[in-house]
Amino acid sequence: MKNNRTHLLMLFVCSFLWGTTFVAQSLGADKLGPFTYLMGRSVLGFLFLIPVILVLDRMDRKKGRIRKPQTPARRRELYKAGFLCGTLLFAASTCQQIGIGTTTTAKAGFITAMYVVLVPVLGVFLGRRPGGKIWACVVVCVAGLYLLSMKGGFSLSMGDSWMLACALLFAFQIMTVDHFCTRVDAVRLSCAQFFTVTVWSGAFSLILEHPTLDQIWGCILPIAYAGILSSGVGYTLQILGQRDLN
Repeated sequence: MKNNRTHLLMLFVCSFLWGTTFVAQSLGADKLGPFTYLMGRSVLGFLFLIPVILVLDRMDRKKGRIRKPQTPARRRELYKAGFLCGTLLFAASTCQQIGIGTTTTAKAGFITAMYVVLVPVLGVFLGRRPGGKIWACVVVCVAGLYLLSMKGGFSLSMGDSWMLACALLFAFQIMTVDHFCTRVDAVRLSCAQFFTVTVWSGAFSLILEHPTLDQIWGCILPIAYAGILSSGVGYTLQILGQRDLN
């Protein structure tokens, strides 16, 4: 029970960081293209996690903890997990960043959170049977999100459609993380997925947006918040929290 509470706390903090990052993303969308902003936050998330991995490894050695050896097979599993999770994260984050620039922050938050519904629904097609409590929580969550976020009725704009695509892709990303998080080191998986996002977003940014250093520096605070707290801390807590929970 104590272990479950710890993992629930990790996911709660993760959700808080993601929620507050919508403001930073909205500010970033006003100044940078979606691929450039995503590249900036992913680079920071990747760089932030490298010393974290080194510190954790050193702490394990000091405490005499036995870690599973990084065999070629385990490294291949990590690379595969990082590529698949990172590619889905790139696609979802791109849709989110495009959509958040053309719809309200409130709507963006509401529609993105629809992955709460999509994860158990998609799980049904994979042979998983969510219990009645899960479905009840889904209904309450959606109703609460609607009351908190929506004003003046519900209508879908192009930006809203991007956010719906984002919610679906995030649902797939969460399920992919669920598949790999018990097979590979969680922090290394988070680092590997941000490296993948950096490569994808960097390539599209250079080809389609041609950013300058002055443009990026002018948006450094929203990038730093999203990169260090939402990406580096938030997504790592997601992977750690998901390991032992439904």
